[in-house]
Amino acid sequence: MSVPELKERHDAATEKVNRLRERLRQKRLQLLDTDVAGYARAQGRSPVTFGPTDLVCCRTLQGHTGKVYSLDWTPERNRIVSASQDGRLIVWNALTRQKVHAIKLPCAWVMTCAFSPTGQSVACGGLDSICSIFNLNSPTDNDGHLPVSRMLIGHKGYVSCCQYVPNEDSHLITSSGDHTCILWDVTTGLRTSVFGGEFQSGHTADVLSVSINGSNSRMFVSGSCDATVQLWDTRVASRAVRTFYGHKGDVNTVKFFPDGNRFGTGSDDGTCRLFDIRTGHQLQVYYDQHGDIEVPRATSIAFSISGRLLFAGYSNGDCYVWDTLLAKVVLDLGTLQNSHEAKISCLGLSADGSALCTGSWDTNLKIWAFGGHRRAI
Repeated sequence: MSVPELKERHDAATEKVNRLRERLRQKRLQLLDTDVAGYARAQGRSPVTFGPTDLVCCRTLQGHTGKVYSLDWTPERNRIVSASQDGRLIVWNALTRQKVHAIKLPCAWVMTCAFSPTGQSVACGGLDSICSIFNLNSPTDNDGHLPVSRMLIGHKGYVSCCQYVPNEDSHLITSSGDHTCILWDVTTGLRTSVFGGEFQSGHTADVLSVSINGSNSRMFVSGSCDATVQLWDTRVASRAVRTFYGHKGDVNTVKFFPDGNRFGTGSDDGTCRLFDIRTGHQLQVYYDQHGDIEVPRATSIAFSISGRLLFAGYSNGDCYVWDTLLAKVVLDLGTLQNSHEAKISCLGLSADGSALCTGSWDTNLKIWAFGGHRRAI
């Protein structure tokens, strides 16, 4: 069969798939009689309200000399690890601002970092296509640097995101610009499973983010530049369990909802969305109208402990607090005192839900504390 004939068959098959996808979308729209916000309003739910002292910037962590790209909290709440393009990981004491560790990286172009569940190790990755593991209890070398304890080598593109499997220091999942995700055995440094790739159904563009289900660690979702999110089961690497459509731009960030039955997304199209993994339905869209102004990209998201609040960072420096039920912005951290002066690149909530940390291209991290009753939201 000639090349033109193969191309013609490929184009015909692609067109058929797109038609079926559109029919499926229309059918789902017919079945959706309301969205989360509509149902909440019908039930008389009141929006969350914030007073002037309910969320304040209580600490600014200064020490990086380059753009901050990623951060993560330890489970015990008082430590944060951040990754910056100054070529260092910094482990902070969030209560005192003290720098516990300043780790010089093999590659300065770092894009992601994560604490292990026990807090004894940190992982990072970036444009070197390697996920590097550092044991924080290891002795430093002659130059005072913490050595790499394990290098996970196998991706053919940059490492965009890494996350440890809950309660397991021995396994983590990475996503990459090579269109795949990998489950690693950290103890041996070997790949346990590869999700997607040339000979498997999966993403067709760079994978930018992963989130592991806290209720069922065998399930995780991945967001990609192909504008889709895929749900994976680590026991079946050959194909995704489900693919979620709706975004019109790169999916920069994904995060599971606290109950594990839903997940949120943030995209270059300026929207955050909420999906249900059981039905495949999109439940809600979180979008702030900007008129003729260029729509800022959603770069990172996190949910409050109850799921009532969605924190979303944007490329213009805004950080919105959304009421997930009513799809309303209840607070913009960008309007508060001591807010960031550049793009919000990452954010995360402490384990007990009492504090939010944001990282920015202005080289700083800021810790926002909730007052009194807000801790339960």
